[in-house]
Amino acid sequence: MDEHGKHNLVSRLMRLITFVDLPIRLKFRLFSFGVLFWFLVMATLTVVGMVGISVRYDKIVNHAVPQDKVVQKVIRNLQSMTIDASNMLKAEDRVTVGRLQDLSSKRLRDVRDFTSALALGGAVNDYSHDTGKLLETLHTTSLTPDPEGIEFLKKLNSLIIEIDATYSEFFQYKLQVLEQKAPNGENLTARYETLAASIDEASQISISFSSKLSELYHNSSSKISEIIEVTVVAIVGVLLLAVLLLLIFTRWIVQALAKPIKAIIDQIHDVGTGDVDLTNKIEITSRDEIGTLSQEFNGLMDTVYSMSTFKRVIEEDSTLEDVYARIGELFRRELGIEDYVIYEVNDNQRDMTPVYPLALSSKELSCNADILTNCDLCRAKKTGHEISSLAYPQVCKQFKPETGKTHICMPMIIGGRTGGVVQFLFSAENGKPVNAADIQGRIFKAETYIKQALSVIEAKRLMNTLRESALKDPLTGLYNRRFLQDHANHVISGILRRKKTLGLIMCDLDYFKQVNDQYGHDVGDLVLKETAVLINKGVRDTDIVIRFGGEEFFLLLIDINPGDAILVAEKIRQIFDETKIKIPNGSIHKTLSLGVSEFPGDGEGFWQCIKYADVALYKAKDSGRNKAVRFEEAMWSGDEF
Repeated sequence: MDEHGKHNLVSRLMRLITFVDLPIRLKFRLFSFGVLFWFLVMATLTVVGMVGISVRYDKIVNHAVPQDKVVQKVIRNLQSMTIDASNMLKAEDRVTVGRLQDLSSKRLRDVRDFTSALALGGAVNDYSHDTGKLLETLHTTSLTPDPEGIEFLKKLNSLIIEIDATYSEFFQYKLQVLEQKAPNGENLTARYETLAASIDEASQISISFSSKLSELYHNSSSKISEIIEVTVVAIVGVLLLAVLLLLIFTRWIVQALAKPIKAIIDQIHDVGTGDVDLTNKIEITSRDEIGTLSQEFNGLMDTVYSMSTFKRVIEEDSTLEDVYARIGELFRRELGIEDYVIYEVNDNQRDMTPVYPLALSSKELSCNADILTNCDLCRAKKTGHEISSLAYPQVCKQFKPETGKTHICMPMIIGGRTGGVVQFLFSAENGKPVNAADIQGRIFKAETYIKQALSVIEAKRLMNTLRESALKDPLTGLYNRRFLQDHANHVISGILRRKKTLGLIMCDLDYFKQVNDQYGHDVGDLVLKETAVLINKGVRDTDIVIRFGGEEFFLLLIDINPGDAILVAEKIRQIFDETKIKIPNGSIHKTLSLGVSEFPGDGEGFWQCIKYADVALYKAKDSGRNKAVRFEEAMWSGDEF
């Protein structure tokens, strides 16, 4: 674990011990229990120390010392038997040998009694072998719980049996020697040496076990001293730790209560005076009510800051489409709403269009496509208030129930009327129903952001209306020459980037002046309007039709193949040639002359290619009108044009 991890672990431990993250009432309640706890810890340490001392003392007083006394008695009797056997070897008469045999038998009996006491525990008497007087009563405990003690008793008992047998043989052979029934010498000495070796082995294992008991005595004594020392140190350490934690707890309590409250008061004061930094956060030092209050206050400041920043950003966006895209991205990033549609109600209050996400077909919509051409069918648009299937399932008849989704539609009230509708869609996940409380929380935030954006949307739409009026011809509804000047670079860069061809068609109504002279300007205006309609019939929606001036029209054919422009021009000419334009009290027949060029096929300059289309138009008029003429290099004369 690195230093950072250790620091975090210690910090979490200290926070746990000092109750920083607990509720305030529980914090102080547990503080009193904490004080009691530390006193109990010190009492426990004292009791544990005393128990440890008692256990070690019991090992010394009730086990090691009594057992060692008995083992010492065994050793002394064995050593005395060795002396008796040596004296018996040297004895010259039966009386002495008999006395020594009787004395050794008593000693061996005592050894058996002492060994039995060590095996079973209890009291054993020690008598004087000379007078028979009771010298001492020994109390001891059993060696059987100790594996080494059991092994010692097994060996000792085996040697006692061996000593008993060997001693009897030695005594009998000694009597035979004295009675001259057996030869004296090496055989008697060999029996003595065998007996002495057995007694010596028994003495050695007894001495060895006595040393172990003495070592146990000294170790237990040392352990008692160590326990006393450790207990004292532990009690002092716990006392110091308790005092330290009390100081830390007091400091953290002050930091967790006083500091955040003061910071909140300062922020509220700054908000009241208008001098506030919304990015300045209150430090959250605990998870209690104060920490929750600080977190909620920071969340409130974040929301206010996010909304003010959001409004400032969308105010700086160039187009209304950018604003809608920004709102959609906010729904996805901040609120976690992935499925939504933003509809814009047109100025005529009849049509509505899905403006974000872009390129949604009627099949992809969750509502019937009829609302796009009759927006009053949309319940949210018509009523001007939120429509939610959470509150009432199937509340809107235009919503497609087969989608299986929950929908909430929120109107955008702009200038006192519904200017758009935001539709939020929610699907059940893993077969579980949608969480209504979670959805309502996210919708509330979404509504807050939408309200912030309404004034910006209204301003952008007004600017779009003003811009459209400046870029469109009011009579025909077509773009005007200013639109071409403003957007030419954008169109050109797109064509060059995509490596496509741009078709340029210059159109002119043949003998239009005669219409104005013969029928008047009102009929002339009707002819111009119908001309715009007929031209639009011959081109795609992606192509751009411009009223270039007077009876001249200009077409931009976007992304065509080389050579297609003249085909489109001929198509328009035929449509026009086959149509009679209705006017009051009848109809008239008019024709078009068209000049065609292509960019960049005919020239590297866009405006130069427009001039080429104009040259081709003059060629069409000079050659009889009602023609579509493709520009050729032979038509160009710098001196002429």
